[in-house]
Amino acid sequence: MAGEMMHRRAPHWWPTFSDWFEDLPVDLRMGEHVIRVEESEHEGMYTVKAELPGMDPEKDVEITVEGGVLTIRAERAEEKREKQRSEFRYGFFTRSLRLPEGVSEADITATFDKGVLTVTCPVGQVEAPARRIRIGHGATD
Repeated sequence: MAGEMMHRRAPHWWPTFSDWFEDLPVDLRMGEHVIRVEESEHEGMYTVKAELPGMDPEKDVEITVEGGVLTIRAERAEEKREKQRSEFRYGFFTRSLRLPEGVSEADITATFDKGVLTVTCPVGQVEAPARRIRIGHGATD
């Protein structure tokens, strides 16, 4: 319908903009690496799993939620050793995800097990989508 605005969300299988640059040798995100995640929604629960191997969740990881956006930040410090080769990534890692409509931000929980952070968000009722109201013609004089 011409003139109507529709909100479209990219399919889950479509990579996010930052995912396209994840494996480039040059870091285009100003020194931050993108955290790889899995998202799912099942039986009223939205779940995000993030790969954070070798991190201490109490010292290295921070989770915030503001304005419907969940942000995970982490830092891995590099040990300085002579004559070593490493393909590990060090520095700052971050990922921000827009939460689905109906998520109760106050009820979000997180657990950490074997290098995987799991953030669970209960999804409540979503308001009915906007509907178009037809404008009728009144009586003319």
